[in-house]
Amino acid sequence: MDHFKTIAMNQRIWTEANSNVQDLQQLSTEQLLYAMNDEDQKVAGAVRLAIPQILPFVETLIAKVKQGGRLFYIGAGTSGRLGILDASECPPTFGVPDNVVIGLIAGGDGAIRKAIEFAEDSTTAAWQDLQQFGIHALDAVVGIAASGTTTYTVYGLKACQQAGITTACICSNPNSPLSEAADFPIELNLGPELISGSTRLKSGTAQKLVLNMISNSLMIGLGHVMGNKMVDMQLKNQKLMERGISILQEQCKVDVHVATNLLKKYGSVRHALDAFQKNDPDQPR
Repeated sequence: MDHFKTIAMNQRIWTEANSNVQDLQQLSTEQLLYAMNDEDQKVAGAVRLAIPQILPFVETLIAKVKQGGRLFYIGAGTSGRLGILDASECPPTFGVPDNVVIGLIAGGDGAIRKAIEFAEDSTTAAWQDLQQFGIHALDAVVGIAASGTTTYTVYGLKACQQAGITTACICSNPNSPLSEAADFPIELNLGPELISGSTRLKSGTAQKLVLNMISNSLMIGLGHVMGNKMVDMQLKNQKLMERGISILQEQCKVDVHVATNLLKKYGSVRHALDAFQKNDPDQPR
């Protein structure tokens, strides 16, 4: 048995604690929905209490990425998928290259849709995955694992620490092996899951909230938001085109026709705003 799994068996683990709600199969659908929502109410509060742990990591991360570093997420199962989700949404939302925020999952891309048996038990795979991206000292790696004992993730962070790479983690158990391997441990006190041990429930929701904080704060810190607007978003569909036009109407005080022509001419909200503010003589009127 893996060393970290042995540790988990020998200490109290919040993520394996018995649910506060018994005999779920005897509850009505309505009772189940309310019970689940009751548990979910605890998530935002637990994340708020962890902000003092999140803050120093985000500040360090922004400084590193400004110098050319990148943000990596590593995880297995639900945790890995959430990291990939967060990473994949940064380019279209903020216009950054695909290699600024990178999500990696145990078992590779095939594990995004289908569980890969025993992939999370490898002690070397995470570091090998990271090395394929030429990971270096300006980068930062966040290990995501509700239990804090997932071998792929723990050994990945340990290898990063040995290589002088900044590490953080998001987990739902205190003083876990994952926290020990993180320069910036983020520990969420969520209590037992409604279905005992099913960490895709509260733990998964809390992970998503923390990932939102990390990536959005990073992108704002890098200057990809003006006021509260996504001025660098990729205009890849009609909805986003209409959003861009609306931003230009609001910021430039022009009608929809002028805003549409500005966006078509300059190809991005930021470039259109810059041209308008500089009073480009060739801008649409």
